[in-house]
Formats: sequence, C-alpha cells, structure tokens
Amino acid sequence: MSGKAKTRRIRALVAAAAAVLAAGLLWGIGSALAASESLPPEEGKVVLHLGWTNDPDSLNPFMGYEASSYEVWTLNYELLVGFRASDMANVPGLGLATDWQASDDGKTWTFTITDKSKWQDGKPLTACDVAFTYNYCLKNKMELFIDYLRFIDSVEAPNDTTVVFKCSKAKANMLGLWIPILPEHIWSKVTPEDAEASFKNAPPIVGSGPFQTVEWKRGVYVRMVANKDYWRGAPKIDEVIFETYQNPDTMAQDLRSGALESAWNIPAAQVDALDAKPDLESIRAVTRGFDELGMNCADQKKYPKSTGHPALTDPAFRQALQWAVDKDKLIEIAYGGNSSPADTLIQRDYYAADADYHWTPPAEQAYTFDLEKARQSLDDAGYPDSDGDGIREYRGEPITLRLYSRSESPVSQGCGRLITGWFREIGLDIDYQVIDDNALDGLQFREEGGEYAPDFDMFIWGWYGDVDPNYILSVLTTSAVRGWSDTVWSNEEYDKLFLKQQTTMDLQKRVDIVHRMEQIVYEESPYILLAYTKDLECANKGKWSGWVRANEGEGAWWYNTLPDTYMAVAPTGAEEASDGGPATGLIVAIVAAVAAAAIVVVVLLRRRGGRAEIEG
Repeated sequence: MSGKAKTRRIRALVAAAAAVLAAGLLWGIGSALAASESLPPEEGKVVLHLGWTNDPDSLNPFMGYEASSYEVWTLNYELLVGFRASDMANVPGLGLATDWQASDDGKTWTFTITDKSKWQDGKPLTACDVAFTYNYCLKNKMELFIDYLRFIDSVEAPNDTTVVFKCSKAKANMLGLWIPILPEHIWSKVTPEDAEASFKNAPPIVGSGPFQTVEWKRGVYVRMVANKDYWRGAPKIDEVIFETYQNPDTMAQDLRSGALESAWNIPAAQVDALDAKPDLESIRAVTRGFDELGMNCADQKKYPKSTGHPALTDPAFRQALQWAVDKDKLIEIAYGGNSSPADTLIQRDYYAADADYHWTPPAEQAYTFDLEKARQSLDDAGYPDSDGDGIREYRGEPITLRLYSRSESPVSQGCGRLITGWFREIGLDIDYQVIDDNALDGLQFREEGGEYAPDFDMFIWGWYGDVDPNYILSVLTTSAVRGWSDTVWSNEEYDKLFLKQQTTMDLQKRVDIVHRMEQIVYEESPYILLAYTKDLECANKGKWSGWVRANEGEGAWWYNTLPDTYMAVAPTGAEEASDGGPATGLIVAIVAAVAAAAIVVVVLLRRRGGRAEIEG
C-alpha cells in the first residue's frame, strides 16, 4: 500500500474514532480501526465482531474462490449433507438431509429432506430446490462445481421431501459434495452465462442458513444478521460482522482492546502475547489446507499465448527446484513455527485412521534441501551456466523467472523472499514481486483474443480442501484447466485415477488410488508443497462463551469450518439477559472498557499517522 493510501486511511480512522466517542462510546468502536467506513449502529444488538485479512472476492458461489467467500456461503446457505464438528463425520440433520440410503451398487442415492426449512424471504424450501440446484450445475456444466458431479445422470424430486440421484457408476463421494443449495425462485431467473461471469448476488442474499448476508462493503466489512426462523434453532447472537484488515498488527491490537471478539490469521509473532491476556486464548488450528509454490506448466503448443517460461514445462527442471527449498527454514522463519512441512496433496493427521489419504514419500524418493543436488540436477537436465556469469541458460538464453507472492499474506511474502534467495543460489534469475490476490488471479486466468493466455511463471498461494479429498484432487485435473487449475498441468494417468477414485466404494481401495495420485504429483512437481498450514486464531473466551473447535479439538473455531460456533457463541452471562438485548451488566462493562481504550486509540492513531508520513 502506498504512503498516500496509508495517510488517507489514518485520517479516516481519526474521524471515525472521534465519531464513536461523540456518539456515546458505542459498542462497535473496533470498527473504526478495522475500516475506513463506519459500521451500522448496534444499539440493543448482540454483535459478534470477527477480524480477517482476506476480503471476499465475490458473493456469487459460481464465481468466488477466496476462503472468506466460502465462510459467508457456509452461513448463508445450507448443504444437502452436513458435517459434525467434533469429527467431521456426515450426520443426518446437520444439512438439509435428515436421512439417506444408497442402493447396493452405489448408483442410486435417495435423500429425505427436512420439511421445516424455509428460505430467508419466507418461501418454503422443498426437495425441488435441491433438485434444481444440482440440475442447474449439472446441465449447464457450471465450472466450479462440475467435478463434484461426475457420473451423476439425473436428479429428481418425486415429492417435497425426497430427492433421488441416479448415477452411471457408483458414487463414492456422494456425501461430500460441497454445493450450496440455492432457491429456485431466484436462481432460475439467472442465466448460467451470467452466473459464471457477471451476476453479483448482491445483499440481501436469500438462503436458508443460520445467517443472512445483508451488507458488503468491499475491503471493509461483511454484515450478516441471524435467521431467527432457522429450522435447527436460532443463533444466540443478532449479527456477525466480518471486518477486513489491511494490517494484521492493527487487527491484533483490536483484539487486545476488545473491539474484536475473535480474529483469523493473526501475526505469528503476536500469538503468545495475545494468549497471555486474561480473556484471550490463541490457537494453532490444524486445517485441511496447504501452501504451495505453483508453476506455469502450460504446454505452449496447446496454449501458444502462455507467457510461462518454457523450462517450467519440463518435469526434470521442476524436480530440480524441489531440492532448493528448505521447508524447515520456511516453517521456522516465514511461519514462525506455526505450521508443518508439507510433501503431498493431502494433509497428514487430519483424516481418520481408517481413511488415511495422506501418502508419505519413501525416504529414497523424498526431496530434501540440498542446493548442490539442485545444481547437479539442473546440469543433468540440460540447463547449464555455460558462460559462468551465475545465470543458467535455456537454449542459450538466461533463465529469468517471475515469482509472485501475495500482499494479503505476510507469510507468503516471507516464503517468497527465502525461495528467491535459494533459487538465485542455484543459478536462476528471479524477478520477485508482491501483488494482490485479484491481480494474481487475473494473471493466472488471463484471456487474450478468446484464447487462454496464462501470464506468470511461479507463485505462492494455498488451498483449503473439503472433508472428502475429491475436491483438492480435482484442482490438478486437465478438466480443471481454465477453472480451478492454477498450474495448467496435465497428466493422463492422474485424470483417469481421479475418475476411478470417485467410483470406488471400497474405502481402502479408494485410499490406494488417492495415494498413487499424490505420488504422481510429487514426482511431476507442478507444485512444490511448502507447508500444511495451521490457522492462527485468537478469541475472547473470557467475555464470550460457546466457541466450538472442529476436528476433535484440533481444528479452528470458525474460519473455514462449520456453523457450530456461530450458532452457539454468546456473551458470557447473556443467558441472563432479557429478550430485548444483552445483559445490562455487560453493556456497563463494555462502556467502561471502551472509555479506557479511547485514550489508547488516540495515542495509537497519532503514532501510526506519523509512521505513514515517514513511509510515504
């Protein structure tokens, strides 16, 4: 961010802080630090303030890709089949399906749908909405969901509470389809072309979930109100506001002051300090995610407008780079010790013991950090430094590679700096740049004259997977090119195995297929897996109760998990409050705390404003 932008932001913060004080120290003082625009009034409401550094990219589920967008959809919509937070198992009644049965051959699945759910505009939700959603995706081949739907031939609703799926082959991942159920009376009016290109799905968004998105100010906040008619019971809070921060240190300060109840992606250096505060607790939550160094593997005969360096299409070149990444050092420095080194696509220690999809490379196949091995591998693959100038050549020309990290992620920037240094040591000229998510996405999926023209060499980003491994495996299929695929990598054996694992009902046989797919990716190296990420969350557990951790107490409270925390969380003692709002004692305590924090706010703003002028 430029110094001028920072100065503009500080001025807005000062004005917002003054407005809060003049208005009588409203509950939402933290929003003044979170954004350059004021949040809506909150008098008489119980509002959960959550901080993140990743703004949604879209509220349209056919266009968005950021995890923050998925967080919004998780609350606004429901799935056909839900998951239990404690162990991520499929449980009837946690999605719209209260029961299901599969035929002996796994080709016919029959779901019973609750008759208690309704859309947030008051219209009834029926099995016809479920059938509509799946048929809309299936018949129109909606790109972001189509890989869930392989081998599904038809979806019908014979009555208001029954949905029947007919499949051409057994459907092993039928219970793990992350497809939000949409209201037919709204989405039937949206053409598939608009759904994938221009439809904004602007608030208020009509879904059937426990919260409804009513306001989104891009880069500032998302506001969701509780669905008091939610069929599984009303949430205990009135609203949840996701506040977007450009500076994670500012977010951490808001946690300390009480302006936020919880935050995701807190700075690693501040975890222990926040945890030491009396009411705060920090966690390092195991996720289904990983960070990777991705490479542009586009076949330039098939995609002649790709600007990726031709050397990156050579598996031997990509494999050589594996030896030049010190993952232990990345974890220590860039991640602050808060993640673990990654090797293959599926996170270790996340899935149940009887379905361990993680494949561990045997010692003789494992890439380790060895710069000399990397240099020798590049020599053997035909990328010498023939003139001795320190830069290797491809067909006589120096190899210069662009490497992008993300402005939204200090961790990715730390990784980028370290990897740049190592790659330069083995004789590559690296043009390292920090850009934002939207810019990087635009480069990865650039079109020129109607042709796909990916415009990058290497990048550092990450993925979150579903509970079922099918989704994360789909990202690297050939059919995902120009969709989820961010490397344009293609492998025929991998594609065949992807389809096979979807139809293999025997669990261990399916695990074996997935292991082979992971092995192929490891050997071909379109990704260099960097870290199995741990989400750093902090929450005020002293003044708020009901935080639910996923995955047997090892997962997150709220980010990229399930609605459980949102349903259960409430101010401590709120159960003693009247129906009209939070407990009086709580309000008095908050006013006192805000008054005490006001002086701190003014001091911080002055200090930060001076810093902005220096950096500008």
